Amino acid sequence: MNFIGTLCLILVTTTIAGHFANRMGIPSVIGELVVGILLGPAILNLIKLDSMVSAFSDIGVIILMFLGGLESDLGLLRKYLKPAIIVAISGVVLPVVVMGFVTWMLGFSILEALFIGVIFSATSVSISVAVLKQYHALSTREGATILGAAVADDIIGVLLLSLMISLLSSQGINAGSNQPTIVIILIEQVLFFVGAYLLVKWIAPYLMRLSEKLIVPSSVTIMSIIICLNMAWVANLVGLSGAIGAFFAGIAIANTPYKTILADHVEPLGNSIFIPVFFVSVGLNMTLNHFMKNLILIIVLVVLAGLTKWIGCGLGAKLSGFTNNSSSIIGTGMIARGEMGLITAQIGHQAGLLNNTDYSAMILVIILVTLISPLLLKKTLNKSDIINELK
Repeated sequence: MNFIGTLCLILVTTTIAGHFANRMGIPSVIGELVVGILLGPAILNLIKLDSMVSAFSDIGVIILMFLGGLESDLGLLRKYLKPAIIVAISGVVLPVVVMGFVTWMLGFSILEALFIGVIFSATSVSISVAVLKQYHALSTREGATILGAAVADDIIGVLLLSLMISLLSSQGINAGSNQPTIVIILIEQVLFFVGAYLLVKWIAPYLMRLSEKLIVPSSVTIMSIIICLNMAWVANLVGLSGAIGAFFAGIAIANTPYKTILADHVEPLGNSIFIPVFFVSVGLNMTLNHFMKNLILIIVLVVLAGLTKWIGCGLGAKLSGFTNNSSSIIGTGMIARGEMGLITAQIGHQAGLLNNTDYSAMILVIILVTLISPLLLKKTLNKSDIINELK
């Protein structure tokens, strides 16, 4: 029953924080992230990232990305697929090269520096999706490009992580046993996207029609949740983020007549319980261990983590024909880091490549960059007048 009290505390504090964040004209996500930092190990230590909080957090990010898929325009996603791939590639290369080089200059070994570059190459678009949803900018060409780039970014991130694990193993460093080869990973991911295509084209419409015939309350909503959770699970099995699977489930359901009904049913469920827990859990990862000892490194990495994604992804967007303002939106929309960065850092720590001090610094940088990204995205959206145009 202890978790019930924890959940109540999270919901009360995130509701209040979200209210005041909106009153101040900043994304409500910021308030929820700050709640996680305040209540977590970094300051008050009232809430820990235990199994129940983690489970609710996982469901929260899955529902958030499912709703993102529901609100996405499949035609726009197809139209901006090529720019999205260019954005993803340029947004991965620059962090790996720049952050790897700078950390090597700061005294890290070549292998450590390369690993740090890989940590900050991956994007977590869930935060950006929340901001884009709040300001009704998901179904724009910038929103479509960010979402498409996030999918490509996740694939590249998994491949880079696999390469790093192989490199560590070749150096005699144990980074985990029974890791699949890159070829197997590629085959599994190709099969996943084939399955996603079949889901969008035939499977989801059939299952949704079937669910309408079931004599069960909310059968249509239940079927959509089953599809969503199953796709998230399968995506996780092939090494992708579960959020990507949920996103494709949302796209599949969006191409059926049940889109509006499900958005009205699922969104209140997500926003009232699971999604706030997800944002709080991001803040719960933050600690202030060795903060002063690594202050210079943390400041340098936060600045570089933001700039390399903003410039790298923005440059990819510019090369794809976007205007300066649109390129800036896409760049800032790709700044946030998340689960892939945390997983990569943890692997490096477990392998002994990153000591406790450096590992704490990496986690802190990931959280700080994720905290800053919604503010930057809101600012660029305002500057481009997209928010006003969509009102």
